[in-house]
Amino acid sequence: MAVTGVSSNNNSALTGTRQTIAQNFDTFLQLLTTQLKNQNPLDPLDTNQFTQQLVQFTGVEQQLKTNEFLEAMMTSTQTANNSQAVSYVGKIVTASGVKTELLKGEAKWHFAVDSKADIVATVKDAKGNVVYTKAGTVDKGESVFTWDGIGNDGQKKPEGTYSVSIEARDTATGKLVGVATEMTGEVTGIDFSGSEPVLIVGGARVNLSAILSVRAKTAADEPKDEETAA
Repeated sequence: MAVTGVSSNNNSALTGTRQTIAQNFDTFLQLLTTQLKNQNPLDPLDTNQFTQQLVQFTGVEQQLKTNEFLEAMMTSTQTANNSQAVSYVGKIVTASGVKTELLKGEAKWHFAVDSKADIVATVKDAKGNVVYTKAGTVDKGESVFTWDGIGNDGQKKPEGTYSVSIEARDTATGKLVGVATEMTGEVTGIDFSGSEPVLIVGGARVNLSAILSVRAKTAADEPKDEETAA
């Protein structure tokens, strides 16, 4: 319904613009006719001036029509983006970014390094406080960093949005290497209030343009029930 409303409003705006152009053109012709009727027969007006005025008005009219066409294209693109965003609801997406959700004792970040590297991953809560750090070694290419929600203090952290920063050094040279960080989660909602649709992935907000991949949800993606101690 929202998409239909956008198209309807845009069509109304374009219709109004065309009506304005037609009214202005009628006014222009009336002025031109009045000038012709009231010109001095012994000193007629230069016809070249009329021709130039007609050409100028035609140029303005063409520019307005071009603007209408561009507006229609922009609306069409926005509608397509909105439709695409809606289709992501209930799907599992991977997006470029450092934020993800801790849900049912698990948070995952996908990342990639340019070479085999020793890494230090630092997890922060929504307020920017460091809650967990872990060192390890990963091979060149893509890897997944999984956090069970237990902080450095041994306490279980509340569910919510957390961010990660990963420092990686080449195992052979000790030099810093590039790290591309991603996040994965289920799309639970869409926010259309901005210039670009924003996907709600848990409590994190991800721009549509940041999506790298999308797939259907499987049984493996369902949250695992916590085990009860015997």
